[in-house]
Amino acid sequence: MARLLKLNLLVKVLIAIALGIALGAFLPEFVVRLFVTFNGLFGNFLGFIIPLLIVGLITPAIDELGKGAGKWLAITAGIAYVSSITAGLLAWGASSLIWPRMLGDRDVTDLADPESGLATAFFTIDMPPVFGVMTALVFAFVVGVALTALDAPALHQMFSDFREVINIVISKVIVPLLPVYIFGIFLNMTFAGQVWSVITAFLGVVLVVFGLTVVYLLLQYLVAGSVARRNPLRMIRDMLPAYATALGTSSSAATIPVTLRSAIRMGVSENIASFVVPLCATIHLAGSTIKITAFALAIVVMFGIDVSPAVILGFILMLGIAMVAAPGVPGGAIVTAAALLESQLGFTPEQVGLMIATYIAIDSVGTATNVTGDGAIAAVIDKLAGHPGHRDLGLHLPAGEAEPV
Repeated sequence: MARLLKLNLLVKVLIAIALGIALGAFLPEFVVRLFVTFNGLFGNFLGFIIPLLIVGLITPAIDELGKGAGKWLAITAGIAYVSSITAGLLAWGASSLIWPRMLGDRDVTDLADPESGLATAFFTIDMPPVFGVMTALVFAFVVGVALTALDAPALHQMFSDFREVINIVISKVIVPLLPVYIFGIFLNMTFAGQVWSVITAFLGVVLVVFGLTVVYLLLQYLVAGSVARRNPLRMIRDMLPAYATALGTSSSAATIPVTLRSAIRMGVSENIASFVVPLCATIHLAGSTIKITAFALAIVVMFGIDVSPAVILGFILMLGIAMVAAPGVPGGAIVTAAALLESQLGFTPEQVGLMIATYIAIDSVGTATNVTGDGAIAAVIDKLAGHPGHRDLGLHLPAGEAEPV
């Protein structure tokens, strides 16, 4: 049991999916309904905590991004945000072309209907949130921006401490229970006879998403190479150690030393690399944005959800901001995005669960894309700064660097 608890989240999720599929066809309905009941309670808790999560993560993130490093922090953050948004738009465009043809005949709408084969919960407990998701977002933006101009150490510390509370809830409650939640989802899908339709569809989706991450890295380095006047293919070659390390660790933070060394080898000055690489490990999640956008739109097509282009664009723009605040725990990015999936795209708990499972299954690919793209941003900033070498630009990292996954 102790050894099982020490497994990383990806392994736990894969085990949960396999057990859910294996046992769903054999376990009696009574047992399936027990897990469905747990999933209902856990899903309601997520609905309760998500607005607090938004306030606790985004407010101090805006506060810290608005001070300390001045012009270069603002420029780097702006480039990172544009990169993440561009990644989301790429995923949207590709999804619009590919998913209707690949997934149009995949009818899994029964998964959203408890009366169509899925087991139901024994009981539910309502956990209404303190305020809605949009209220939380507006509150976080208003207060976060105000804090950047306000000399109020107590308020800064309060929101910083509240972020720690939220991170504890995520790392000690939500993430450990995610495998159980995912097990319950796949157990119920197998019980309802729908699981293979979903799995075969998502295998193709995963391959397409991997291809999109490769295409986006090429685009990033074409732009960076053009700005820095360097060979983009050689730049990518120099960053391959960081890509390979991130594939193995699934951790942007653990990969920072390799990413830093690779960026310097690529020709970025040490002063710029030492600032941009750790900062972008926190705020630049282009690979994660591609995955979340593409997977979300795949579910939109599979379940026949009616979503307008304006709503999808708003989702991508908000997702870029949410990724800046993603907590440094495995699965933190998709947990942060769950609020937007529910509030803007209208996802059900089952659909969010599918998103979580698929996202974590190729977590390392997104992380590798994130950190490799950090090198491209570092090269651009280095060029804009006039390649200052070791000259002091007054760059100071925000306190506490999170690990996006």
